[in-house]
Amino acid sequence: MQGVAQFLGGVGLFLFGMGLMTTALRELAAGRLRHLLARFTETPLAGVATGAVATAVVQSSSAVTVMTIGFVGAGLVGFSQSLGVLYGANIGTTITGWVVVLVGFKLQLGLAALPLVFVASLMGLLGRGRVERAGRLLAGFALLFIGLEMMQAAMAGLDGRILPGLLAGGGWLARLQLAALGIVLTLLMQSSSAGVALALVLLGSGALGFAEAAALVVGMNVGTTFTGLLAALGGGRAMRMTALANFLFNLATAALAFPLIGLVTPLLHASPLGSDDPTALVLFHTGFNLFGTLVFLPLTGPFAALVERLVPMRRAALAEPLDLRLLADEGAAMDAVQAVADAVARTISTALADALGPRRDLRRLVVLDSRVRPALAELEAYLVQINLPAERTQARERFAALLHQIDHLTRLLARCHEGERISELADDARLTRPARLLSLVLQCDLPVARLARLTTLVDARARRHRRAALLREPDWRVAPGELLRRTDAMRWLERVYDHIERIAHYRAAAKQKS
Repeated sequence: MQGVAQFLGGVGLFLFGMGLMTTALRELAAGRLRHLLARFTETPLAGVATGAVATAVVQSSSAVTVMTIGFVGAGLVGFSQSLGVLYGANIGTTITGWVVVLVGFKLQLGLAALPLVFVASLMGLLGRGRVERAGRLLAGFALLFIGLEMMQAAMAGLDGRILPGLLAGGGWLARLQLAALGIVLTLLMQSSSAGVALALVLLGSGALGFAEAAALVVGMNVGTTFTGLLAALGGGRAMRMTALANFLFNLATAALAFPLIGLVTPLLHASPLGSDDPTALVLFHTGFNLFGTLVFLPLTGPFAALVERLVPMRRAALAEPLDLRLLADEGAAMDAVQAVADAVARTISTALADALGPRRDLRRLVVLDSRVRPALAELEAYLVQINLPAERTQARERFAALLHQIDHLTRLLARCHEGERISELADDARLTRPARLLSLVLQCDLPVARLARLTTLVDARARRHRRAALLREPDWRVAPGELLRRTDAMRWLERVYDHIERIAHYRAAAKQKS
């Protein structure tokens, strides 16, 4: 009983250390990783390298997947490009196994890690910002090896009792059972890296043979995708497609690897890295993920098309990218907010352009409020939930730019309700030209500087027009009511130009801070 308690305690310490280390690494490197993912995913091959490096750095394929989902939802990365990142994340997650084998098993750092916990606690208690996060990283790293050593010590007396005799008997049925057990263990531990470490301990203690441990790892590789599938339920289409693609890729990779276990065993044990079982198992884990990537990489296009067919497009609301699960990464959450703000801006611009254009089509304008107002309300509610630490100055500036965009979008929507101003612009021959110009501007993606100059020009002309209209009608050839309507229409035009220019300005500012 004491050995079981020690074993479970070791697993708990390992999981806790892994969680601490992953969170700290992600906080320390999140900004750089976001730029890495955004910049180096132009091709699936570049995505593989980026996903592998990013996952190796933060020790969490889930964190990299969340970032990737955010980019896909925001339209910064195409879905087919994101598949390369998923392939690479599966390769990068095998780094933990190498750390356990080369450092944890061969150097036996459990005792030496205890002083690191003391140092880490001082850094956490006395430090601030990066020092405090580095302390948590160090604590997680130390607890990982302490837990590993506890598991190894406990297994010395439990090697024949952890698993039923049926599973230790060999054969394909036993391997299939172990693969299923690997799926269950990964679901329980919520970490494939911890699952692989457990398999290495079982293998090193003699509780499992190499083939059985390999089958267990294959199952864990599939099990790690179920969390993403559950998280994607009710999420946006990009999130559902990404989760399904990850599951199908891992399932297909497992199907390719499972029959090869017996064939590759002699080759793995003949490796110059070492002939021991744990090293061979880590080689197998890395090898079959590389093999799966090499098989799928040339098929990325057809694979993406298949997943898109399996997850059909729904008539989505404008706020669909605002998935609550992206809140775990403030950068991905702000990407989603920007995507919705862009969609709202396009919807308003299209409706206004149609209403002010030569055809004077008011149909989009009539239904505009019912389409846009719920999305703006969801945007505001979503922004409140984004948690930004005080030291993240750049992220806070981006957040402020998003708030300004939403404020101007709300004001622009209110302007769209002033139908009498729009009608006046369309009916008065002297106001038709600036109204048509506004229609053209709304259909173009003009640079911010050009928009600012155009806004200044319109403001100046509108002021001259109002002054001229009020001073040159002393004999009341134009009725006072009509005169006021005309000047109000020009003032409306000024305000709309100003909102459009401000939205473009703050969008550019948010992009610079991303």
